[in-house]
Amino acid sequence: MKKILILILWLLIGVGIIIAYLTLGKPDTNIITQVRIPRLLLTLFTGMALAGIGSIYQLMLANPLAEPYILGISSGSAFGSILLGISGLIILMPVGGFIGAGFTMLLVWKLAHQKGRFDKSRLLIAGVIAGMFFSAGISLIMYLHQQDTALILGTLMGNLGHIFTKGEWTSFLILMGLSLIILIYLFFQSTAIDILSCGDLYAASLGINVLSLRRQIFILTSIVIGISVSYAGIIGFVGLIIPHIVRFFIPSGQKKIYLLSLWSGGIFLLACDLLAKHILSMELPVGIITAFIGCPFFMWLLLKKQG
Repeated sequence: MKKILILILWLLIGVGIIIAYLTLGKPDTNIITQVRIPRLLLTLFTGMALAGIGSIYQLMLANPLAEPYILGISSGSAFGSILLGISGLIILMPVGGFIGAGFTMLLVWKLAHQKGRFDKSRLLIAGVIAGMFFSAGISLIMYLHQQDTALILGTLMGNLGHIFTKGEWTSFLILMGLSLIILIYLFFQSTAIDILSCGDLYAASLGINVLSLRRQIFILTSIVIGISVSYAGIIGFVGLIIPHIVRFFIPSGQKKIYLLSLWSGGIFLLACDLLAKHILSMELPVGIITAFIGCPFFMWLLLKKQG
């Protein structure tokens, strides 16, 4: 009963954060419709995508440290997005993000297989290596294209203050709609993911095509992460922190965990963005705030796992 009341309170707090996000400072109608609502939608979508996918990775890989940032997908997506951005094709950055995320996932997927068998530990190691490689590539681009430093840093540290042109706004709404369809589809795969977490042999004995399901989930999540990173940049630790907090209240049942992770991820990132905008006289990249919160949490998880 106590946990239910806490969850209801959290839902109400989320609604309050949304209202504060839109109305803080008493902006006029144009600011709300042209700046704050687009930023609100981008922030909610990004937080939902990262947290929801994080909950899937942690369960499917049976590893509490798994998330898009750790698996290198975010770095690969950022690399592809930046490549098109510095080429002057800013409106096509989402395409670059998707290609980068897809290529990274294929690379990591290939490296995770040993003698035809999928190895979860190799997947995480391959993800870290891929992330380091693409981060080095981004550093090289930044050195060679110093005139594009603002664009690159915005992608690396998270930039939710994207000002959309009319064409970009239409493209974003279409891609966000596609991502939401994928997230809904992943919700209906929750039972299969729950079964998969019990082991490949057990899942196969119940008629689940393990290889096909795992490949399908990685491809679909790569599409969503690619779209998210191309608009919001790299925002780490949201997919790590939120699923763990949700599991404190809901220990089992991926459907419930996934739904609450979606809501909590969006609200958490909104709160972090509010903090980033108002903690100093100048606006901070939201990735700095999530990193300051996420790094200690990550260290705590490592110590807990060792214990």
